[in-house]
Amino acid sequence: MGHDRPLTLTLGDIRVHVLSDGVVWWDGGGMFGLTPKVLWQRAIRPVQADEYNRVPMMLRVLLIEAQGKRILVDTGIGDKLPAKVRRQINLVGERRLLSQLQNLGLSPEDIDIVVLTHLHNDHCGGNTYLNDRGEVVPTFPNAEYWIQRRELADAMFPNERTRGTYFRENFLPLEENGQLRIIDGDTDVVPGVWTTLTPGHTAAHQCVIIEGGGEYAIFLADAVSWGVFFERMAWVPAYDLEPMVSIHTKKRLARWALHHHAWLIFQHDARFGVATLEAHGSALIVHPVEEERREHGD
Repeated sequence: MGHDRPLTLTLGDIRVHVLSDGVVWWDGGGMFGLTPKVLWQRAIRPVQADEYNRVPMMLRVLLIEAQGKRILVDTGIGDKLPAKVRRQINLVGERRLLSQLQNLGLSPEDIDIVVLTHLHNDHCGGNTYLNDRGEVVPTFPNAEYWIQRRELADAMFPNERTRGTYFRENFLPLEENGQLRIIDGDTDVVPGVWTTLTPGHTAAHQCVIIEGGGEYAIFLADAVSWGVFFERMAWVPAYDLEPMVSIHTKKRLARWALHHHAWLIFQHDARFGVATLEAHGSALIVHPVEEERREHGD
């Protein structure tokens, strides 16, 4: 399984490109928590776990073009990982996100804002890179990187459970270079684009909402990383620090998505990237969106 093919949604005057930093393979028990494999394996068909019980996890990233700004939401896992770790997670290829940006005619210098949903390594590893002198420097030299105050504090002082995914080289160079902007709570980025706090996975995890032409889209990140987590509210990844808070957040997001008939953009789901949500009685059903509609923004 390789990259997603880039897709574009058009919401009024706003264009939303769903890009990819590739795919990694992580333990299915981590992704689906206490849920028995016999249940989650059936629910994610046709995707299957490999012989090591790993499941593929897409590393989707947004590029939003709005109000004359180019805004990235998350930066993927990047290219700083040691070769051994890359082999363990089956990460293939170099400069994956940067290559997709290049295909759109953009260089790292063209990005104005980077909004980070949280500071786990698979979401912000691409913030920085190793230059020819072996120095860790910002990947997007002209961008302002936005992150929640509480998330930054938790990343700066990780505990026994979180220190395996909070790496200072992903965010300290941004502060040292004067490119870090700390936000606190729901925040407008530009008209039609804003962040909203969605705790559970981490205490200050945030999603990004886009509104244009009367249409809405939401980048769900790890608040709802796979569509099946909407359909089965009790299923919570083992990675979520506050499981009951995650469930409450999912319920709130589901109500919002149904009310606004929103496009749902899933960051990790290996089956599809864009979908809609429908309610049938007490059941929630996630419907993948046909590629033709996604590409043309109809």
